Amino acid sequence: MKPYIELTKPRITWLILMSTAIGYFFGSQAGFDWVLLLHTLMGTALIASGTATFNQWYEHKADALMNRTKGRPIPSGLVTPGQAFAWGLLLSVAGFAELWVGVNPLTAMAGLFTLVTYLFLYTPMKQQHWHATTIGAVPGAMPPVIGYAAASGVINWEAAALFAILFVWQFPHFYAIAWMYRDDYAKASIKMLPVVEPNGDSTARQILLFSILLIPVSFLPSWLNMTGTVYFVGAAIMGLVFLRAAVRVSRSRTIPLARSVLLTSVVYLPVLYGLMLLDRQ
Repeated sequence: MKPYIELTKPRITWLILMSTAIGYFFGSQAGFDWVLLLHTLMGTALIASGTATFNQWYEHKADALMNRTKGRPIPSGLVTPGQAFAWGLLLSVAGFAELWVGVNPLTAMAGLFTLVTYLFLYTPMKQQHWHATTIGAVPGAMPPVIGYAAASGVINWEAAALFAILFVWQFPHFYAIAWMYRDDYAKASIKMLPVVEPNGDSTARQILLFSILLIPVSFLPSWLNMTGTVYFVGAAIMGLVFLRAAVRVSRSRTIPLARSVLLTSVVYLPVLYGLMLLDRQ
């Protein structure tokens, strides 16, 4: 089962589930139902795993050309494309059914929307235009919406605030990855921004722009009375830490500084979520 589990990208799934749980936490104003949360996380994990598997099935030829992905199960020959497709289909159907039956239809449809936009819009667009990153940020920001819909049965401005934070956060995070692995992406003809514009000016601008935008966007939970002063102050501090890393890479576009942005982003999100949990109103 090891290569099949690897197809599901478990290191990414934990972040998806963390974001889903945050959405559920804020949507559960009427009372916290642990059984419902379990169904939500299980269904989300299954549909996210299916999406990741389908993504590797679709991109296995490109993966074989890149150093960082050629060891994945399909390019390395541990799993055939047909086996991966069947595995992805099984996980996706199971995840949709779990969300529909175990949670509610709105949550199931939000999960299906995430899968469809990721596979049919973002994935094929990666070899056509660098704005694929923008398209991919939409399904990437859906987990807290799924969690909120599961707990409350609605999608409202509070869910939109959580979506907005995760949407904006993804740009400096993924542009840093794109800069670090731009040579690999070029080999596979994946049109990431640093591949299309190799001097890095536009990539640095995007990282800086979205790091600046992330600060006011991160204040949305406080402005909507979802959180209090502790969160507001903590979000401001974390935003400035993130911005510092972005300013540094914009001045000197090196791989170590891009990695610093990546690491900062990986720390930023759990800390922000932790502040939300501590200071929920």
